[in-house]
Amino acid sequence: MSKRRVFLKLSGEALAGPKKTGFDEDTVKEVARQVRLSVDAGVQVGIVIGGGNFWRGRTSEAIDRTKADQIGMLATVMNCIYVSEIFRNTGMMTQILTPFECGTMTKVFSKDRANKYFEKGMVVFFAGGTGHPYFSTDTGITLRAVEMDADCILLAKSIDGVYDSDPAENPDAKRYDRISIQEVIDKKLAVVDLTASIMCLEHRMPMAVFDLNEKDSIASAMQGKINGTIVTVE
Repeated sequence: MSKRRVFLKLSGEALAGPKKTGFDEDTVKEVARQVRLSVDAGVQVGIVIGGGNFWRGRTSEAIDRTKADQIGMLATVMNCIYVSEIFRNTGMMTQILTPFECGTMTKVFSKDRANKYFEKGMVVFFAGGTGHPYFSTDTGITLRAVEMDADCILLAKSIDGVYDSDPAENPDAKRYDRISIQEVIDKKLAVVDLTASIMCLEHRMPMAVFDLNEKDSIASAMQGKINGTIVTVE
């Protein structure tokens, strides 16, 4: 029987903690503690991190969209280098893969290389998105999860699931315990962007959405216990 392989998406803003920018070391150490529980149990873990704690896309018409997206890609590389080091400090082996050369800081992505690292028990960070502008880290993690034959994508967010409307604006917003990816697309629910949603639909990649800040939420999710929303592909 093949080993369980999960891909975890972390938002940059969530890693920034209360500061909302940069890194919050205690938050990242807590993520590392939870991930290690699964790694020690033999789960293969791939991680993608957003760049929102440094860069939120084009904020000025003076910056070309392609260049703005390139800045965002580099923000994700910085995040992965930092989080990878915290993981190593807690006793895990890690490696960072990017779709482009970053000197000696990362290795260039290939499926064979990633599989080799997984087989060695390493946590593999997939930084730099797809390497192309106009694609988000949502699309980046979906692409890599599909390519690497992951069992599922876990989305650790600052919200505890998928709602039928914005709970910050609508106090009566309803949370889904379970919803199909087709419904997500039809109802235009902001789980991941549309490109990523369609990829999940076409390649039958299930997702789960849960609150990063809930106690042991990552450890529970990696064991299949989701206190949030399961996005199905049936």
